[in-house]
Amino acid sequence: MRSWRFHGTDKPLTLEEVEEPHAGPGEVIVDVKAAGLCHSDVSALDDAGWMAMFPRIPMTLGHENAGVISEVGKGMEHWKVGDRVGLSPMMPDGDAIGYGAWDGGYGPKVRATDANLVRLPDQVSFELGAMATDAGLTSYHAMVTRGGAKKGMRVGVIGLGGLGYIGARVAVLKGAEVYAAEVNPDTRELADEIGLAGVAASITDFADKNLELIVDYAGFGSTTAQAVQTLGESGTLVQVGMGRLEATIDTKQVILKQLQILGSKSGTKQDLEELYDLMGTGELNPPLNRITPHQIPEGLDRLRQGGVVGRLIALYED
Repeated sequence: MRSWRFHGTDKPLTLEEVEEPHAGPGEVIVDVKAAGLCHSDVSALDDAGWMAMFPRIPMTLGHENAGVISEVGKGMEHWKVGDRVGLSPMMPDGDAIGYGAWDGGYGPKVRATDANLVRLPDQVSFELGAMATDAGLTSYHAMVTRGGAKKGMRVGVIGLGGLGYIGARVAVLKGAEVYAAEVNPDTRELADEIGLAGVAASITDFADKNLELIVDYAGFGSTTAQAVQTLGESGTLVQVGMGRLEATIDTKQVILKQLQILGSKSGTKQDLEELYDLMGTGELNPPLNRITPHQIPEGLDRLRQGGVVGRLIALYED
């Protein structure tokens, strides 16, 4: 099979012939039907600081995957060939599909374990199923599990891209009053679709809203600093975006307002199950852009340049 292989920072992905994987004990093989493109992979290609996450190269990137089980290993008989699944990327040891020992979905087949497999409801498409496994899972975990978004809470969201759109919409569906910051004017036009109480280019425009929670899905350093500046008394910042790996913040604001700063990464299988339930209602239907697997490098370049509205999803043909 042919997969897009990662050889390290500042090197392009290359399409190479690799051996098809087979299911070992405690594993299944999933035929990838949809693979989401993530800005994290752009960062891996561009920023040497990410190389510690890739102890084995070359390897196949792609950590947002949904598909159909095509092979079942010993001890996995509770799954069967033909089951529709989404793949929560994280492993119990901190490794993940698309990182370390586990090749990802920028190729047609992936290995997975019970730690990853979540049944994909028939009413949820493979495209949405793939988006949910990282963009959705990470968004939901940061907003609900870490941030505690709930009815009546005043919430800020920074970035309305693939993650932020979902996080903001989930908060709205939970009954929160949601304000968002987004630099792309085209994306700001999604405000009514999401159900936002307000949208602006910077979260600081909502400093008078006494926000209880801000989730920074962008993470470009300046956005983190602006969140600290904007939060209300005893507010919480959940940092999930990694557009930059460092930020300088006003510690006086942290101290005097008694702020709480939490990190958040990925999520749990329970988060993904709850997210699939929301998607199954039809009330959470984020924008996406369909591409072919051959367009994956081009898609990552589009993410690098910015301005993409919605998630890029590579669809594999039967």
